[in-house]
Amino acid sequence: MPILPREPDSFPEDLLEEHRLGERADGRWWALYTLPRREKELVRRLRGMGIWHYCPLVCRRYQSPAGRRRTVWIPLFPSYVFLLGSEMERYLALTTQCVSRTLEVPDEAELVHDLRQIWRLIQSGLPLTPEARLEPGDRVRIRSGPLVGLEGVVIRRRGEDRLLVAVQFLQKGASIELADFQVERIG
Repeated sequence: MPILPREPDSFPEDLLEEHRLGERADGRWWALYTLPRREKELVRRLRGMGIWHYCPLVCRRYQSPAGRRRTVWIPLFPSYVFLLGSEMERYLALTTQCVSRTLEVPDEAELVHDLRQIWRLIQSGLPLTPEARLEPGDRVRIRSGPLVGLEGVVIRRRGEDRLLVAVQFLQKGASIELADFQVERIG
């Protein structure tokens, strides 16, 4: 299968700009949950129908088994495409055979704010790593900094995520403030 060049991740390309969003006062935001690995196909079909959407893509570089360097563009949020449109446009998206279900967005202003921030991060050109959400109770390992290799459990205290390193026998331990980019999930 050939590796395709980068395609636009939104339609229209300036979708998240303030002036553009004002044009769709009649539209609502929907999160489309796609069938596995069908995000780009859905985006192509929505663009062909003229339906406004956003699917943030990030660059991944790797080396093939034959030694060739490859660059691919993958969805930052696998299986999700965000649609701005009417109920009829949501229905048309469902007819593409790419969508498993649609999720209503309860706070559209918050979603737009978050999507703009993601868009800015992608536009910065800095390397991004998709991160799975760490939940309290997840076992993690620190992957950078002076505590590299240290393992513990994520806990939540006073609204912040912390790494708990415990002595189980004593049922006591200590915790440090945790930033997601410093850890990786284990086990």
